[in-house]
Order: sequence, then C-alpha cells, then structure tokens
Amino acid sequence: MNKTANAETETALTAAINLEYVRNVAQAGNDDGLEEVASFHRSLFMHQHGRDLERFRQQRQISEDRLSDLELRLSDTRDRLTGENPHVAIDDDGRLDTKPNAPWNLWDGTMFWVAAAGVLSLLVFGVFNVSFNLLESGIITFTEHPIRAYFWAALLPVGALAVKVGWDFLQSRRKRDFYLWMCLGLGLVALVTWVTAYASVYPALSMTTEERIANLTVTDPNPATRGGLSQLTSGGVKRIDMIIVAAQAMAEICLSAALGMYMTQLYSKHRPVRLAANPTFTKLDQERRTLEERVSQERHALADAVGGESRLEHQLNAFVAYAKSLFQREATLRRDRGHQKRQLLDQIADQLKSRLAEADDDHDPTDKSSGNGDLNRLALDSR
Repeated sequence: MNKTANAETETALTAAINLEYVRNVAQAGNDDGLEEVASFHRSLFMHQHGRDLERFRQQRQISEDRLSDLELRLSDTRDRLTGENPHVAIDDDGRLDTKPNAPWNLWDGTMFWVAAAGVLSLLVFGVFNVSFNLLESGIITFTEHPIRAYFWAALLPVGALAVKVGWDFLQSRRKRDFYLWMCLGLGLVALVTWVTAYASVYPALSMTTEERIANLTVTDPNPATRGGLSQLTSGGVKRIDMIIVAAQAMAEICLSAALGMYMTQLYSKHRPVRLAANPTFTKLDQERRTLEERVSQERHALADAVGGESRLEHQLNAFVAYAKSLFQREATLRRDRGHQKRQLLDQIADQLKSRLAEADDDHDPTDKSSGNGDLNRLALDSR
C-alpha cells in the first residue's frame, strides 16, 4: 500500500516537473526548443528505465547467440540422424540375423499349438496326480499339511524347465539333436514303465469288496498255488507304487522338455528377423530431443527479451511524443497570447491616435499641458 502511494506521488511530481520544464522552454522561445524537450524527456525516461532497457538488450543478444549455436548443433544432429537406421540386426553366434524366415503354415502352426497343449496337460496332470499319490501315501508330513504335497509336485515343471534350459545352452546342432533324442527316449521308456507297472496292479485296484472276500481262502495256504496279483505282499505293492510315481515323474519331465524343444525349433524356423535398437541412433535422437527443447526455451527467452525491449522503446517514443505535444501546445498558447496582446496594443494605439486627433481639434495648439494630461490618462486606462 505504501509502495503504491509512493509511486503515485513520484508520478505526480514527475508530471509537474515535466510541465514546468516544458513551459520554461516554451517561454524562452528558442528555435530548438522542441529538440530540447525531446532530449530532456528521453534522458528522464532513460534515468528511470535505462537499466531495464539495457538488460533486455543484453538478454536479447545472449539469447540470439545461444539460439544460433543451438540451431547449428540441432541441424548437425539431424543430418547425422539421417544416415543412421533406428534398428540393427542382432548378432546371433557371430552372424547378423538379417535372413528372413519362412512364414507360418497350417501344419507347423497346428503342431506348435498341439505341443503347447501337450506340455500344459502333462504338467497339470503330473502335479495333481503326484500330489494325490503323496496324500494317499500315508506320510504324516503330507497328511497333516496337504499343501506340501502340491509344493513337492511343483518340482515337475521346474525339472522340465531345467532340462529345456540345458538344451538351450548347447551351441552345436549335433549335440542339440542328441540331447533331444535322449530326452525323448528316456521319456518314452519311463512312459512304458509307468504304464506297465500301473497295468500290473490295476486288476487288484479295480476289484470290489465282494470280489476280494470271494478270493479269500483258508484251505490253500501255499502261496505257490495262488495266481497273479494275489502273490503280492504289502511290501511288493509299495515298491510298485514307487515305480509308478518315479516313472510318471520321469516321463512327464522328459516328454515336456522334448515337446518344449520341438516348439522352440518350430518357432526358430518361422520367427521374424530379430532387430535391436541402434545405440547410435538412440543417442542422437535423445540429443535431438534435448536440443529441440533447449531451442524452444531459448526462443521463449528471446521473445521475452525482444518484447520487453520493444515495450520500453515504445514507451519512450510515446513519452517523448507526449512531451512534444505539450511543448507545442504551450508554444501555441503563448503565440496566441502574444498575438492577442499585440492586437490589444494596436487597438490602444489606434484609440490614442483618435483621441489625440480629437484633442488637437478641440483645444488650442498652445495648450500642451492639457493635451499631455489627457495622453497620460489614456495610457493609464490602457494599462
């Protein structure tokens, strides 16, 4: 509030001083009075706003220099970007992966998704089947905490993935083929073992309670005369269960890994060309974006500097023009007043001449005192 009052008081004092100076110059009646008034007000304006005007000029010069340098760098960066590709081929075993692959066909696409469904089915079936066998095994740790059985069964997909990773690390085509056929062979052997062991105990598992009671006998205690599964003891059944679980796990792991290898070969035969981002292009593009942002900032700074400088220059021109108009008005008023005074003096002189002529006609020429008295009275009246 005090600053506003002080600014208004200073403005009023400045306006009064300007008007007084204009009146003084106009009263002096110099031929170069207009230039004096313009020079005085220009100096007065520069006294108040010269620092801001010079600051804007220096800021404009600095922004122009920076902008020129940034635009030169931006043009050079864009020229360098023109000769660079945004992507480059991946180095695959010392060779650039630039050779296009065959498009997918119906057979390969069907086999790929059938293999994927087979892997998923094997893993899901294996996890649930092994977990159920562990729960039915009677082991206390699984019966009291059934979730542990599922955690143990989760080792099947982990094992299949580990076997598949081992195949991925092989570089030789011959070694990869041997590894694949070995996994496939082990899986088939384990599958046959699993089916055989399960088939050997299936008749006993499928018997009803009445059939088991009917097969019980007390007349022939000799085990040699019993046939088939009736000769198995509890220990033999446990061993067959172990064989079934182990063969199942081995079959699921090896067959899942083999199917995964087959899917990888299908995909590698039809995969698109692998491209990676060109680091040189990425770096130049980042530099281009940074330079464009800095150019935009410098252009805004230059616009602010040019706008501030132009605003102050227009204020100076308006202030000087206003002072000139004041001077011209004062000079015109003074000229009008001088013209009016001259007209008034001319009228007074004409009146004096007419009265003197009348006085000469009415009085004797020798009576000079009365004539001089009338002349003095007319002069006093005109004043």
